[in-house]
Amino acid sequence: MGGVDKGLKVLHGKPMVAWAIERFAPQVDEVLINANQNPGVYGKFGYRVIPDEIGGFAGPLAGLHRGLSEARHELVATVPCDSPFLPGDLIQRLRGAIGNTESDVAVAKTGDQPHPVFCLCRKSVLPGLTKFLAGGGRKIDAWYAKLKVVEVAFDDNPGAFSNVNTEAELKALEERPLP
Repeated sequence: MGGVDKGLKVLHGKPMVAWAIERFAPQVDEVLINANQNPGVYGKFGYRVIPDEIGGFAGPLAGLHRGLSEARHELVATVPCDSPFLPGDLIQRLRGAIGNTESDVAVAKTGDQPHPVFCLCRKSVLPGLTKFLAGGGRKIDAWYAKLKVVEVAFDDNPGAFSNVNTEAELKALEERPLP
């Protein structure tokens, strides 16, 4: 989107991040907003704003790294701000899958497509993630390949993981009602 802060782009009268928070906050005990731009604006949503500790806009893993570092709980969920259709039972289903297993991460999946930025991680993955990032790793799939991952099917709600990457996609979403 040309360097524009996607979370603050307006969809159906409010910023996309507001839609994500509205759907995510009731499912968790703590919300942290990872933002590297406009911290004052994000702070107005009433949650603590944390920037990446790793410079150079290192991608979603840098945000996950900071979230794992700051979260108070042993399980940490992550969702992107540009996906306004999060399922209302996302965390319940991810938690049910990771449960008492030895899995490190539970990841949402539709069909054959995993959605790794929609996940529930154990804080115990933080040292490995720190090492991966320090070694220059940035690809989320390459990091997940080193972990015990359980994929959770959301085939009953495939549109829930749609995200907005272009102005055309935003316009198309604006023309349809939110679920």
